[in-house]
Amino acid sequence: MFASVLKKFFGSKNERVLKSIQPLVAAINQLEPEIQKLDDAALVAKTVLFKERLAAGVPLDSLLPEAFAVCREASWRALGMRHFDVQLIGGIILHQGRIAEMKTGEGKTLAATLAVYLNALTGRGVHVVTVNDYLARRDAEWMGKLYRFLGLSVGSILHEMDDAARREAYAADITYGTNNEFGFDYLRDNMKFELADFCQREFHYAIVDEVDSILVDEARTPLIISGPSEMSTELYDKVNRLIHKFKVDEHYTLDEKARSVSLTEEGVNLGEKLLEIENLYDPRNIEWLHHLNQALKANVLFKRDVDYLVRDGQVVIVDEFTGRAMQGRRFSDGLHQALEAKEGVKVEKENQTLASITFQNYFRMYEKLSGMTGTADTEAAEFKKIYNLDVVIIPTHNTMIRKDYADVIYKNAAAKDRAIIREIQELHKKGQPVLVGTISIDVSEKISAMLKKVGVPHEVLNAKQHEREAEIVADAGQKGHVTIATNMAGRGTDIKLGEGVTELGGLHILGTSRHESRRIDNQLRGRSGRQGDPGSSRFYLSLEDDLLRIFGSDRISGIMDKLGMEEDEPIEHTMISRAIENAQRKVEGHNFDIRKHLLEYDDVMNKQREVIYRQRREVLSSDDVHEVVTDMLPELAEMVAQEFAESRIPSEEWDWNGLSERMFALFGFSGEWSEEEKKDLDSAACTELILAAVQARYAKREQEIGELNMRHLERVVLLQIVDHHWKEHLLNMDHLKEGIGLRGYGQKNPLDEYKKEGFNMFGEMIHAVKTQTVSTLFRLQLVRDEEVAELEREQREQRQPMQLSRGDDEDNEHKPFSREGDKVGRNSDCPCGSGQKYKRCCGKSGGKK
Repeated sequence: MFASVLKKFFGSKNERVLKSIQPLVAAINQLEPEIQKLDDAALVAKTVLFKERLAAGVPLDSLLPEAFAVCREASWRALGMRHFDVQLIGGIILHQGRIAEMKTGEGKTLAATLAVYLNALTGRGVHVVTVNDYLARRDAEWMGKLYRFLGLSVGSILHEMDDAARREAYAADITYGTNNEFGFDYLRDNMKFELADFCQREFHYAIVDEVDSILVDEARTPLIISGPSEMSTELYDKVNRLIHKFKVDEHYTLDEKARSVSLTEEGVNLGEKLLEIENLYDPRNIEWLHHLNQALKANVLFKRDVDYLVRDGQVVIVDEFTGRAMQGRRFSDGLHQALEAKEGVKVEKENQTLASITFQNYFRMYEKLSGMTGTADTEAAEFKKIYNLDVVIIPTHNTMIRKDYADVIYKNAAAKDRAIIREIQELHKKGQPVLVGTISIDVSEKISAMLKKVGVPHEVLNAKQHEREAEIVADAGQKGHVTIATNMAGRGTDIKLGEGVTELGGLHILGTSRHESRRIDNQLRGRSGRQGDPGSSRFYLSLEDDLLRIFGSDRISGIMDKLGMEEDEPIEHTMISRAIENAQRKVEGHNFDIRKHLLEYDDVMNKQREVIYRQRREVLSSDDVHEVVTDMLPELAEMVAQEFAESRIPSEEWDWNGLSERMFALFGFSGEWSEEEKKDLDSAACTELILAAVQARYAKREQEIGELNMRHLERVVLLQIVDHHWKEHLLNMDHLKEGIGLRGYGQKNPLDEYKKEGFNMFGEMIHAVKTQTVSTLFRLQLVRDEEVAELEREQREQRQPMQLSRGDDEDNEHKPFSREGDKVGRNSDCPCGSGQKYKRCCGKSGGKK
């Protein structure tokens, strides 16, 4: 009550923000006549002037009115487009590090150029993040004319580029690219062995286009670089053949809301009987349990032509938000292999994580972040909580006149489908174009088949017609056209009306059901009524739709039964709309919990990732890591001393033989001391004794190998061991996360347990890195100087990433060089098990293992 009174007197928060921006807009408009008088050379010279003023210490914000006025005039000269006042507002919001919600057709791409130009003047780089390669290329070329006119450089990061081209693009003042490319480049950079090979610069400022799609929808799955693991693929086929014997409710429970299946006690017993094992939960049988769970998921939860397609003998994921086939991407954790076994296609090998990061943690690295989209307000709370981003709704340039009709609901799907076809027929006869929105490929094809029966010509846009997308979308607003589209979100589309369509009422949007996210519905609606065009929209629902069936349609069903409504009789009521909105809120809340859960767990990994990546960069930025290595020696000397220095007995009676053996195991030499030296020692003195011996031996090693070679070796060995242990640590953390949920049964918080154990495991990893680095450097024998370079070359090859992936949706399209089997390094332990180095054992003959 009090809040509504305040709002009445002071306006909403959004209105107050827009009001505070008005003086800036007025200042930009006031400068326009003066800027228009400048010739091209004088206009371009403004960029140099702005940079000089920034270098002299002038704040960036003080340049905003003049820089925006210059950018607006340059846009008119280079592109033939002049920014509207609402686009100026959008540009200001983006510069302030907020999210600008601008309706479809309001010119977000052009509005972004204002903030991009101003922030690029710093010379620190601006990243513009798009949802696909096509938009990155298009926008870089299109808006690039404006930036180049003003004397700034532009680059774009595209999927097929090599590192040299990527470095050049990142060095530009403005860089366009997709979220995946930016994220993967960050991970790949932190797997490299020379700073000169890094592609990216600092994370200064990013504008995220379709920000809700990238920072919300896609944030459910992390970016992963993975390599092949040793797990056999035959187990998937074996387990899949048994799944048909498992019955719902008897052997497993199904939760459609959470999209999960769980084995019951009877299911576990059946699994043990079929697999001929005593205890499915024995640690030795954990692999069988994992396969059984994934096979159940694949067969019960995942539907062909909804969640995935089978094309050319491969299981191809369908993006749930865009309806596109995601060629090359794979579900992780063995789920994709389980689907391959289910569909009877070749089962590919599973992969092990080499590097990973969530989009949340990647984008939070930027000093300043902003975004733009047509639909962000419904997720405003999440943007604020996760990214500290405020959403500002920008008014439209022209008044929105689209008619949004109330939803109509039918008793069953058949009645709903008949009503949909009737409406399409009527509108087609009239000549009004119709865009039919569906949530899956099979619904698209069902509507298409029904339209064919009644003789209505139409186009279908889904993952199977991906190649013809641009052509189909371009014609969707033409007179008499009927277009069926699976999830229009994030397609970068702007449907223009054909001749005579305005008089017929504009483009009509027909939703065949409500999506679980209100944003996706709003995005579909937003395809109509652009820039003040006429248009209309209506959604059709039935009680059999997943959204209503799963999230409480009993009340609505009861009302329909009480009213005695017929099958083909629809109901339209505000109560229905409220019930649907509540159902969508429940799903959105559930999805937010999933993303929050993912982030909470990745935050643990993120702190560890920052430590490892920072240390790697420090090593790479210096040719001399001698101090880093020698700093490890006191800690290891103290560790050995504490093991053998017993305060309760005289030092000369300590287990000096055991200490010598421990020294040999760790440092490759046995410590030898006189009886006099062993007398009257405590733990600290023992540490000093061991440390002196170790330091003397290390200095001798340096003389044998040569100082230059030793510096190079220290760097190569340290990097190799850090990378090896980090990879193993990622695998161990994956396993920990997989089983940590069971701690909840012991009244323990799984996240707290994960943090605690993850911290301990990280400490153990750091200790292992120090121990192995020192041990290796004491033992490594080099025959020739060239072997140092050989060791580095082997190291590079072994760390070559095998596969890039998106968490559950693994992006397998990048396939750098890989080979069959592992190459054995000359200085590695021989795989025959002799305990000798490969070059001194089986490698002597020059053969390959």
